This record gives sequence, C-alpha cells and structure tokens, in this order.
Amino acid sequence: MKILVTGAAGFIGGYLVEELLAAGHTVVGLDNFSKYGPLERSFARKDLYTFVEGNAKDAELLRELISDCDHFVAGAAMIGGITYFHAFAYDLLAENERITAAAFDAAIHAHRHGKLQKITVLSSSMVFENTTEFPTPEGAQRRSPPPASTYGFQKLATEYFVQGAWEQYKLPYTIVRPFNCVGTGERRARSDHEVLSGNIKLAMSHVVPDLVQKVLKGQDPMHILGSGNQVRHYTYGGDLARGIRVCIENPKAMNEDFNLSTAVPTTVLELAEVIWKKIHGPSKEFRIVSDAPFEYDVQMRSPDVSKAESLLGFRAETSLSEILDEVIPWIAEQIQLCQI
Repeated sequence: MKILVTGAAGFIGGYLVEELLAAGHTVVGLDNFSKYGPLERSFARKDLYTFVEGNAKDAELLRELISDCDHFVAGAAMIGGITYFHAFAYDLLAENERITAAAFDAAIHAHRHGKLQKITVLSSSMVFENTTEFPTPEGAQRRSPPPASTYGFQKLATEYFVQGAWEQYKLPYTIVRPFNCVGTGERRARSDHEVLSGNIKLAMSHVVPDLVQKVLKGQDPMHILGSGNQVRHYTYGGDLARGIRVCIENPKAMNEDFNLSTAVPTTVLELAEVIWKKIHGPSKEFRIVSDAPFEYDVQMRSPDVSKAESLLGFRAETSLSEILDEVIPWIAEQIQLCQI
C-alpha cells in the first residue's frame, strides 16, 4: 500500500515509518520538525520513502499528498511529557484540534474522491486519565469521567472526530492508543523547559529517559516524583510500530479501537531500581528521595490488551530489561553529544 504518515519525524512516527518500509509499503512522511528541529532518520534515503517538510495543519497540502494514497496514519500532534501538559495547556488543545480537523477534512475528501481506504488515528492512553476500571478495556473512555488535562481531553475529542466522520461520511477508521512508548530516538524538544530534579536539570519529562539521565549523571539518592507507586506499562517503540502496522493491514481492525501495550505493569519505583542496578550493578545501595508530583501525574495507567491479541494476534513482547539494554547506552551517547 501507499501510506501517508503525519508526524513522521516524531518518536513513534520514526519507528512506524521504519516498520512500514520493512514490510514493503510505500510511505510518504510529513513533518515540520517543530518538536526536535531538523533531523534525518536512517530510512530517509530509502527508495520507498518520500519525505515532505510541511505543516500537518495545512489541509490543502494534506489533500495533495493523500490524493493517491491507500491509507492515512494521522500521527501528527503536539505531544510531550508531564511538564508539557502544564506548560502548554492551551496550545495542546488548540493546536491539536487544528491538526485533527485538517487531517479529517483531507481524509474525508480522499475517501470520497480518491482511493483512500481508511484512516488510522493515533490517540492516547490519556483518554483513560480518570478511569477507575483496571485493567482498562477499550470502551472505558466512554464510561469514565472525562480527562482533566487538556491533552487527554483533546485526544478524546479526536476519537469523537472519528465517530463524526464515520456517521456522516462513512470514513472507515481504526483508533490506536499507544501506552508509554520507550525506545531510542527521543531527544530534547525545542520547547522543553528545564526542570530541576534534585541536582539534575531535565527537559524531557518522560520517566524512563529522565531516570536514566539522573543515574548516568551521578545523582544519589535518586529523585522521583511522588511515592513511586505510579503504575505504567512501558512498551517498546518497535512493538508499538508493529501493532500499528497490523492495524493498518488487518481487515479485522476496520472500525475498531485498540489498546497497544505490553501486558506487564511496572511501578516507577520498580523501574528506578532496575535502571539503578543496570548502571551501578548490585553492589551500590539504591536510594531515593520523593519530590512533589505534578497535578496530572496519573497514579494508575494499566490497559486491558486482550482485544488486540484475540482479534489481531498482536502482543507486545519486548521486556523492560531488553528495552533498557538498548535505551541506556543510547542516552549515555546523547549526553556525551549534549543532545539531552
């Protein structure tokens, strides 16, 4: 298939484009480098890949790019860690609504007048921000109180765009919700604000790279946000990309939504200790200090992943230990290069 991917230079987008190219698809990638600045991915010069630098809010550009595509992955968005939710509360809502509207306008037109078969929308686990159902199944976003953060609320609104486009224009869709993507390639964003955590300045505000940086830079005791009992499902970017590809290719994904995640829960405290021991070894005592948490630091984020496995045969299988064995050396290299 020929597939348009917006947000192609982003963190998940990079993994996805690589996965799609490896599967033999022709990919058109769109990004304006607004998050990380200009960069070139390893796949940038592959024959099946065409990159266009442009704004995903530009509906006319999207119409042009999507005109002969079979599929559209709407992945562009303002996105960041927990400090991002507070620093850009309005922009996350306003900018992402504009991006979403442009994507659906173009997709509806291409489905009606071109060859577009389906749109796959990257939503977020934050639609379940206030759920009390654990493990959280697909559908709980409609039964739970709405998200408190503007980011989570807008991602939920994106899923209503899906509903509206299907009800009025019969635009086929799949909704995917990645949970806590971890991997290499995530750099300091242009708009990131430095936050002091103990004696270490951080800008990324994603828990895995932040904790790895603290240990590599010698912080002892390690500072963590809150009690450390927050539960997450740290999922490898390559696994998420494979899951999204399966959603694109498998006809059983048509007009369905899927939680894409590892099934393994991990507390922040457990994560911190694993990182500590991988870097320091077993001999150095693991010590922590708890700092005040952020307002939108969700305490429990634990998905039910049975639907993707039963319907699509997808399972995220890369262990946290394997992920860290890849991520820790990469972050160490980025520190040396002063990229993070």
